[in-house]
Amino acid sequence: MTGTCCTPTLNGLISFEEALELLLSRAEPPAASETAPLREAAGRVLAAPVVSAIDVPGWDNSAMDGYALRAADVPAPGTGLRVSQRVPAGTAPTPLEPGTAARIFTGAPVPEGADTVVMQEQCRQEGERVVIEGEVTPGSHIRRAGEDIRRGARVLEPGTLLQPQHIGLAASVGVAELVVRPRLRVALFATGDELVLPGEPLPPGAIYNSNLFTAGALLRGWGCEVIELGQVEDSLEATRRALAEGAGRADLIVASGGVSVGEEDYVKPAVEALGSLEMWKLAIRPGKPVAFGRIGEAAFFGSPGNPVSLFVTLLLLARPYILRRQGRSDPLPRPLQLPAGFDWPRPDRRREFHRARLERDAHGELRVIPHPSRSSAVLSSVVWAEGLVVLPEGRPLQAGDPVDFLPFSELLT
Repeated sequence: MTGTCCTPTLNGLISFEEALELLLSRAEPPAASETAPLREAAGRVLAAPVVSAIDVPGWDNSAMDGYALRAADVPAPGTGLRVSQRVPAGTAPTPLEPGTAARIFTGAPVPEGADTVVMQEQCRQEGERVVIEGEVTPGSHIRRAGEDIRRGARVLEPGTLLQPQHIGLAASVGVAELVVRPRLRVALFATGDELVLPGEPLPPGAIYNSNLFTAGALLRGWGCEVIELGQVEDSLEATRRALAEGAGRADLIVASGGVSVGEEDYVKPAVEALGSLEMWKLAIRPGKPVAFGRIGEAAFFGSPGNPVSLFVTLLLLARPYILRRQGRSDPLPRPLQLPAGFDWPRPDRRREFHRARLERDAHGELRVIPHPSRSSAVLSSVVWAEGLVVLPEGRPLQAGDPVDFLPFSELLT
C-alpha cells in the first residue's frame, strides 16, 4: 500500500475504524452546485439553506369547522348569536360585527375582532342564529400567524438529503427550485468469466450476475449517476481497460470481484499499474479484501465478489464515502442497541457484521436474531434480514447482552 494512513492490526489487516476514517478523510464534499426544480429535487442533497420569505400560517386561521366569535359575547352556555357572515377557506372575511358569530371552516382566516373558534359539535344552528352549548375559552382552535414558520427562518439546512417531507416544506414557503449538489458519477463494473446477465441462457458452471444489479440499485438509491461498464473478463488487460474508461468518465469507480489474491484476481494489480491503492484487506467479516485508491482524478472502491460481501461492504464503507462526497451532513448510520436473542460463544478474530432481524420474545421484548448461515454467498439472507448485527471481534456474547443493530432503513438512503 502507498500513502495510507491505516496501520495494519490483525495479521496485516486494517481495522474497520481506521478504514472508515481513511475513506471519510478522502471524501471531499463538492464545491459545485446546481439548481433543480422542486419536482425534480427529491433524492438530491441541498447545497444552500432554504429561508422562508413568509409566515406560515400567513394569518390567524381556524383549526376547526365551527363559529368564530368574541368570547366576551358568550357569558354562559346557551347564549345565542346571529350569524353575520360565512367564511370558507380561501376567502377574505370582513371584520366581525360585535355580538355576532361567523360561520367558519378549517383553514379559513379568522375575522378581525374574533378571538375564539367554537367547534361545530358544541353549537346548534337555529335559523340565522347559532346557540353556543359549551364553555368558551378565549383563543381556542385558532392557529396563529407564524405559528409554524416565521418569516426569515431557515427551514432547511445544507447537507440535507431531500426527501418528500423536505420537498413539501419547501413548497409550503413558496420555494419553486432548490440549490443542490451535483450527483456523484460512479462507473460500475463486475469481473468474472463465470457471470451471465439475467435473461440469458445459463451455461454449465456459470452463475447469474447479481452484483451488477445490487450495486447499481444501491448507488442509485444514494443519489449517484451510475455509468454501467458491464461485465469484464478475467484478464489484466481487460481490467485495465475498464478502469481507464471509468477514470475518464466518472468521479468514482466501483468494481465487484477480483480484489483478492487468486490467480484470476486482476483488479488490484490493474489499479496499482494505473494509479495507487491506499487501503486493502480489512479485519472484518464478510468483506476482508476491500480496496480503495485512486486512478487519475477518480477514486476507486473495490468490493469482494461474493454477493453478501459486496452488499455489506458497500453499505458500511462505500456509502459513508459516497454520501460525504455528495455533501451529506449525516454519512454515518445510527445503530440501535438491543438485547441479543442468541448466544455467540466462539467469536471471530475479525469484527463481524452479520445479517439479522428483530423478533419479539415471549415477553413482547424485541431481540436481535441472526441468520443461521454465515456464508457470504447466501444472498437470500439479506432479504430475510432487516439489518446487520455488529459482533465484536474476540468477545463472546450471551442471550440478553446488548448489541448494536444497524437497520437497513439507516443504510439504504
